Amino acid sequence: MRDGVGANPPLSRLGREFYDRDTVELAKALLGKILVVAKGGVVKKCRIVEVEAYLRNDPASHSYRGMTKRNKSMFGPPGTLYVFVVHRQHCANVVRGNGEAVLLRAGEPILNITSPTNGPGKLTRALGIRRETDDGKDLTDPRSDIWIEDDGFRLNENDIIVTTRVGITRAKDWPLRFYIRWSPYVSKKIKENS
Repeated sequence: MRDGVGANPPLSRLGREFYDRDTVELAKALLGKILVVAKGGVVKKCRIVEVEAYLRNDPASHSYRGMTKRNKSMFGPPGTLYVFVVHRQHCANVVRGNGEAVLLRAGEPILNITSPTNGPGKLTRALGIRRETDDGKDLTDPRSDIWIEDDGFRLNENDIIVTTRVGITRAKDWPLRFYIRWSPYVSKKIKENS
């Protein structure tokens, strides 16, 4: 089912209550939402099409061994942005709280994006999200220049692929990556049986 935007309802910034839920459920709920970055007088938007969940008891998670200076934002309130750098690539995560977060892996460009967005580093580069300036931002704060909106786009369970995460060595078989089945912007699709 591809309901899409429909009658163009007013966009609404997601509040803290949206993010305060089970991390796997949050990951699925983020699919189809609009990630917005408003910097330097330019607003950029993309639809979130691929995510990965990272849990507190997850050996692949940055929070697995507890809070550090590097991962402090992962322990912030629900709706905090956690940005880390790996291999010189900035990666953006939406915090659920208590050391759990959802990595934003890919997005469908909607407004003012001309660069590729099919991977976590490509996504942050296209949107201008950086650890130095954006880690720890509150996505629910009306003054924040980064937030997530709901434009009424809806998916059903058949639209969502559940599979293993990409590029990790620990807990690599855990089915914690989710993506929109029919999106051409997903970074890595699994082969489905016809």
